[in-house]
Amino acid sequence: MNSHLHIPTDPGGDCLILTHGAGANCDTPLLIALADAFCASGMTVLRFDLPFRQLRPHGPPARGSAERDQQGIREAVATMRQQTSGRLFVGGHSYGGRQASILAAAEPGLIDRLLLLSYPLHPPRRPDELRTGHFPELKTPSLFVHGTRDGFGSTDELIAALRLIPARTELLEIAGAGHELMTKNNRQEVANVVVEAFRF
Repeated sequence: MNSHLHIPTDPGGDCLILTHGAGANCDTPLLIALADAFCASGMTVLRFDLPFRQLRPHGPPARGSAERDQQGIREAVATMRQQTSGRLFVGGHSYGGRQASILAAAEPGLIDRLLLLSYPLHPPRRPDELRTGHFPELKTPSLFVHGTRDGFGSTDELIAALRLIPARTELLEIAGAGHELMTKNNRQEVANVVVEAFRF
């Protein structure tokens, strides 16, 4: 399994598990930058490839991958619970975040907080196909990080969707960013902005 553990020099006890979107793996520049920034803040970070990516190095998840990918996140949570003493957070970009949020909705208390990067609210240009069916069951506090030019949902659409979630939610907008979040212009600071918004 492709995974990377970032251990801070002065661990604070909290742990963040980070995973990727449908067309990527855990070695994307965004996840590496976030892992480095969270680690520098004192958090242990695990980046790992979801099961669908372990099975095939390229291409989107095959139909039926979701439950297996959620199980992969569940196993990563169990592993890191044994290694860290503090709170356990899960973050995911797009598809990875969606699967983490579905898992958290189904198993309240499994994850202490969610970091949802570019949540794929609906497929591009198909606003009626909302991926919010589990939102009313989501009782895990969540930070949504959203690019203002994201084709998978506008800021207004996301704000409306967050009203469905009974848990505390926060929205961090990244101006000028699309679904990838990291751009040439914000490459240096975007990870630190996310860490600052997530820390509490």
